[in-house]
Amino acid sequence: MSEAFPGMPPPPPVAATRPASVVVLYREAREGVELFWVKREKALAFAGGFYAFPGGKLDKADAAVPVRGASGQEAALRVAAARELFEETGVLVAEGAERLDAEQLREARRALLEKRSTWAELLRRHGLVLRAEDFPEAGRWVTPEFAPVRFDTFFYLVRAPARALAEWWPGELSEAAWVTPAEALGRWEQGTALLHPPALHVLRVMARFDTAEGARARLCEPPHCPDFIAQRIEFHRGVRVFPLLTATLPPATHTNAYVLGNGELLIVDPGADDEAEVARLLAMVEGLVADGHRVRAVLLTHHHGDHVGGVRQVKERLMVPLWCHARTADRLDVPAERLLEDGEVLELAGTPPQRWRVLHTPGHARGHLCLVDERTHAAVVGDMVASVGSIVIDPPEGDMGEYLRQLARLRDWPVTTLHPSHGTAIPDGPGKLQEYLDHRAAREARIVEAVPAEGATLAEVVARAYAETPPFLYPVAERSALAVLLKLQGEGRLREASGRYFPT
Repeated sequence: MSEAFPGMPPPPPVAATRPASVVVLYREAREGVELFWVKREKALAFAGGFYAFPGGKLDKADAAVPVRGASGQEAALRVAAARELFEETGVLVAEGAERLDAEQLREARRALLEKRSTWAELLRRHGLVLRAEDFPEAGRWVTPEFAPVRFDTFFYLVRAPARALAEWWPGELSEAAWVTPAEALGRWEQGTALLHPPALHVLRVMARFDTAEGARARLCEPPHCPDFIAQRIEFHRGVRVFPLLTATLPPATHTNAYVLGNGELLIVDPGADDEAEVARLLAMVEGLVADGHRVRAVLLTHHHGDHVGGVRQVKERLMVPLWCHARTADRLDVPAERLLEDGEVLELAGTPPQRWRVLHTPGHARGHLCLVDERTHAAVVGDMVASVGSIVIDPPEGDMGEYLRQLARLRDWPVTTLHPSHGTAIPDGPGKLQEYLDHRAAREARIVEAVPAEGATLAEVVARAYAETPPFLYPVAERSALAVLLKLQGEGRLREASGRYFPT
């Protein structure tokens, strides 16, 4: 990503929320309560690769299905909850469901998933009745405004019927299983299971399960959630993301600040220059301090404006030093107290402690840094990759050949989850890094094809190699194309004369 530039269209408006339902399906076992959780397929646009609970958005047809004891949206939400639960797990919660044997349930589920039957038809065919009391309310969560897709999600705590058999079928889910809350939270702490705040809250509440009524009451009162929106987002333990509204390159609207640590804290990339945005970040950090944490320093991945806008305010308010690479420090008007170098380790005391390996990864910016957690192999990667938009390599600061070398280095480190500056966490880090390398190779091949024997100007190369790109992005495409042309020149594959590029 990069800073916005003149001529860019305004950022997209905040996405409207869509109503959705989620079912927390539980059963009581010898070891205690167990939950049925699912892992969303990594290719999904929303929450891909994250662990969650069965659920999804309301369909228009849900409003036409009757629910005994509810009406209007309260009924439609429960219809969606029952339907999504059946589609994703095969568990049918309805009056009369006990009459269907295992094969009948599987056939009904296949018919629903293959769209050979609607949910309403399935219920009528088998004489089933949905009841409001089978889906007691267990909280509400609204996706924060920075997300490109947003839901207003209602949770329901549902006890699995005695004869229910929950089964995972491949499709939108890559995994599903019964799990104790303690096991799931252990996975979250180890960094092997990414959780959004609602799922994390559910697991913490259900780890202290006493009665269904008591659990529901606690589920409906999550901490740090004004207007049902989570203010603390910790996808895995000790890695908190705090998106800040910045002047960045669309379609992104925010740059992620990160607050790392389980005792001592690092604040990474407080990029907003708007006082209100910085105040939001500081309020969250000061809440952590009140809980017993201590801020050690502010750290920058690189010097671009959408990453450094709030540095002075945060540094002075918290009275902490600034850490960054020397090639970042010499581009700032704020003094840096510590210059970081490739290979050193930043230790943060806490439970558990963290050790972040510093990697100098130039290419996007000469002083660009990544941080890799030595315990979980999760990586805070700045602008190496993004899960929304793309990364601009802008010469002379940007160097395409170096950027590609650093992508490959990071891929082979190895890493697990990537935490980028733009967009949400990326569970399959090596896969995303390889995807970037493949995309850049394909783009390079198109640029080579766009340079005929008689030569071409930069503008002509862009018009041919970026034909699918909207014209307002041509200035961005031109910078990236120039970076590729310079790389090809350095490799002896092209030459330049009087503003035209020729194959060699």
